[in-house]
Amino acid sequence: MEGRLNCLLVAGGKWHDIDFARLELLKLLAEDQRVRVRVLEDYSNLAALEQADFLVSYTCDVTPSLAEQEALRRYVQGGRRWLALHGTNSILRFMEDDTIDTPNWAPVFMDTLGSIFQAHPPIASYRVEPTGVKHPLVESIEAFDVEDEQYLVEVTAPIQVLLDTEFEGQAGRFRANPWKRLRHPVLYLRNLGEGAVCYLTLGHCRGHFDLQPLMDFYPKVERGAWELPVFYELLRRGLRWAKGEL
Repeated sequence: MEGRLNCLLVAGGKWHDIDFARLELLKLLAEDQRVRVRVLEDYSNLAALEQADFLVSYTCDVTPSLAEQEALRRYVQGGRRWLALHGTNSILRFMEDDTIDTPNWAPVFMDTLGSIFQAHPPIASYRVEPTGVKHPLVESIEAFDVEDEQYLVEVTAPIQVLLDTEFEGQAGRFRANPWKRLRHPVLYLRNLGEGAVCYLTLGHCRGHFDLQPLMDFYPKVERGAWELPVFYELLRRGLRWAKGEL
């Protein structure tokens, strides 16, 4: 067995069952006895970031300060890897006209990630397909259907897309509407300096009480891609990549 690996897991934010996602990720990280995990709700502890061999994030509407954005960029540029999941690239503001805005208030952060969330249609089944790029992250992964939030994003930097999806139409209450027929990344790599980001947009989850204060009780428990074995395979590969094994 090789030496210890320090992981920083940032799991926090709004509108999602962060407890569920955090626990599932911790269980996956525990499959490797070398990995010791520190869990935080945001990016404010820069000393913890610097001590981490790799970074994993599952957040929604967690916006780093400029100092934190610059530290994250240096972290990746310096040669380390970041597995970013689902709503990491989201900033959401619920407006008085009942629309949802997605302002880019953290441009350094979004450039480091390689994309910024713009919208998603109401949750429904959609097709995820390989792009044909050969990489161990997607070797033998075939097209699959998933019922999840179909992320529509603006690409902010050069990325290598490994899985994508197609959408055309109206994306719910988001201000970024309507959408022409386009393909949107589901899994991609963003190289930056000596390091890299791997972003996977799948992974929505919500429990009965996760929309407070907008809604006291949400009637349906949603687990999205977490119900699919292929999602766990992608997560396991993503963690291996983050550790430098892929």
